[in-house]
Order: sequence, then C-alpha cells, then structure tokens
Amino acid sequence: MEDRTDTLSRNADTDRDETHNLIASDKVDGTTVHASDGDKIGHISHVMLGKRNGRVEYAVMSCGGFLGMGEEYRPVPWDALEYDVDEGGYTLKSDKSRLPDAPSYERDREPEWDRDYGNTVYSYYGMTY
Repeated sequence: MEDRTDTLSRNADTDRDETHNLIASDKVDGTTVHASDGDKIGHISHVMLGKRNGRVEYAVMSCGGFLGMGEEYRPVPWDALEYDVDEGGYTLKSDKSRLPDAPSYERDREPEWDRDYGNTVYSYYGMTY
C-alpha cells in the first residue's frame, strides 16, 4: 500500500517535469517533430538557451540517419515550432520541402553559435534574430 510520502514524492516529480504551460527541457529532448501535413520529419535532439537572457533560442532537430549514422542536425528557431497536443509533439511552421536546404551540421561538427550563424538560421525560416 502506498503511503502519503510516496504519493507526494511522485506528484512533486510530475509537477517539476510538466505543467499545463511548462515542460522540463529533458522532456523536450526526443520529442517528435512533424511537418504541417502530419509527416514525421525528425525529433528534438536538444535545445540551445541564451546564457544571458535564459530564453530558448533554438531547438536542434535530428533528421535522417540510422542508428546514429548519417544523422543531420538542423537548428530551428524555437518560434518556428508549435506544440501540437493531438500529435504529442512539435509542428514545424515552415514548408517541409525547404528542409533539405536548411542550415544543418553533422555530429561532432557543431557550428560556431555566433550572431552571424543566428542570422543565417533565423532568416532561413523568415524570422529576425
């Protein structure tokens, strides 16, 4: 039989991980990304936060590959994604046909996350950095 301490502990873990409007970053990692037509196009590998402002700047989407081989990473501005409750994942607000030409990099070849790179990524998705 579960006692009150176990119940409170379990509820505290749930509350810490997710609320109606908030989600823990470790729960975002691995979340599926869909195109607007519902096709699965990748998953969130990790998020990049601004050190000074604390905001999520990018979601790095993992696409393609098999067992880690040939996988590409595409930084996507956080505002170019929208959470879809029905899909249980994020939807890219951009046409998926543009994805093959989007800024990307391979494992262990991360770009220099500087202002110029930010401008390149954001402008590709029609946004201002």
